[in-house]
Amino acid sequence: MADKKQPIIVKKIKKGGHGHHGGAWKIAYADFVTAMMAFFLLLWLLNAASQEQLEGIADYFAPTVTSTSQSGSGQILGGTTVAVDGSMEDTVSRPSVTMDLPPPKAGSGGEDMQDTPETTTDSAEEVQKQAEEKQFEEAKNELKEAMETLPEFQQMAESLMVDETPEGLRIQIVDQDGLAMFPSGSSNMFEHTERVLKLVSGVIMKMPQDISITGHTDAVPMGGRNAGYTNWELSADRANSARRGLLGLGVPEKRLSHIVGKAANEPLLPDDPKNARNRRLSIILLRGTGEQQPTAPQGPPPSIISGE
Repeated sequence: MADKKQPIIVKKIKKGGHGHHGGAWKIAYADFVTAMMAFFLLLWLLNAASQEQLEGIADYFAPTVTSTSQSGSGQILGGTTVAVDGSMEDTVSRPSVTMDLPPPKAGSGGEDMQDTPETTTDSAEEVQKQAEEKQFEEAKNELKEAMETLPEFQQMAESLMVDETPEGLRIQIVDQDGLAMFPSGSSNMFEHTERVLKLVSGVIMKMPQDISITGHTDAVPMGGRNAGYTNWELSADRANSARRGLLGLGVPEKRLSHIVGKAANEPLLPDDPKNARNRRLSIILLRGTGEQQPTAPQGPPPSIISGE
């Protein structure tokens, strides 16, 4: 028993793998993701903010004072005590500069702040509209002055009506009691009607707009033997008579847009459809038409003033 051998124990030591690399990369990645989130959040806020809010933020951070010195003197008290004048001012430091920047625009996305083609077009249309309104106003004043000052038109002062409608500048030659523009049932103008039409043509020739002519009658039915000739035909014939008169006075035919007869429809005095003032010619300078550049009205033509 004494000779019994002790068991031999062999220990095998397994060497471990490489040590842990650590978590430094995770911190860097988290910082990157946080920065990207903050960046996109900033873009979203800039796009969502209104124009007034952006301008308010810009005004808050914009410098408002230009100074030729810097507070603090660039050094601690500038070598003087607080009680000494000038201790808080540096007379040798460089002046600060204030820059005036254009206000930001909401949702611009960093695009150029210059006018877009749409803005330029809108501005051109607005300028053209204002010029046309000025033309209409000058034409109204010219016709009014001629009717009030020229002796041959004073009797017919109430026969010419000028106003603005959505269509454009409307010039109406209206019958009066005892002073008609046409003989009853006829489309041949009286001489005084031709003089008024000549005055109107002088204004029309100075303006670029296309022209619409409409004839109107009262509600009195047509008499005579020709039963097929009604106020519809009469109003259309009178409108065409005005068309021929304007062409003879030099108005280009291409400016005539449409010639219409409306009989007793659209009366000037709806409550009195048989009133003489419902018989009229309506000449409209159509708004927004015409290509040539208008010239400023300079008074009636010499032939009108002389009464020829």
